[in-house]
Amino acid sequence: MVLHADAIHRGAGQIMPPTKRCMAACQIKSGPTLLEPMYVCDITVPNSAVAGVYSTLNQRRGVIEGKEDRPGTPLTKVKAFLPVLESFGFAQLLRQNTSGQAFPQMIFSHWQVLGGDPFEEGSMSANIAKEVRTRKGLKDELPKFSDYYDKL
Repeated sequence: MVLHADAIHRGAGQIMPPTKRCMAACQIKSGPTLLEPMYVCDITVPNSAVAGVYSTLNQRRGVIEGKEDRPGTPLTKVKAFLPVLESFGFAQLLRQNTSGQAFPQMIFSHWQVLGGDPFEEGSMSANIAKEVRTRKGLKDELPKFSDYYDKL
């Protein structure tokens, strides 16, 4: 980078644009990943409708953590982790698959690394990044390292 010889002309207008480009290039080159928020779902359901809970969780990328039978009752408590992105309409689909017998309770649990490379076309991370960029009115394709790398 070449700065102006006069100190009066060396200001934020000359320093900030190259700094922004450098930071953006560093972020792209570092191999970024996406994190997604996860809910912990406690689902209370009769033993006869557990299969509907499992099929609903599998449709929505849910991960079953455990199943606990309540002694003396015909109820079962299923604990699972569900991505927040997949939770919209989850309760309705769950009730539909269990004939209205399941009662879910969802609470934010943690952030989990989303599999795949955001720059690899067709991966889950790339698809989610593209959907977010479309929703926010940005260009569909992610910026490339070559967009920020200047050879002198």
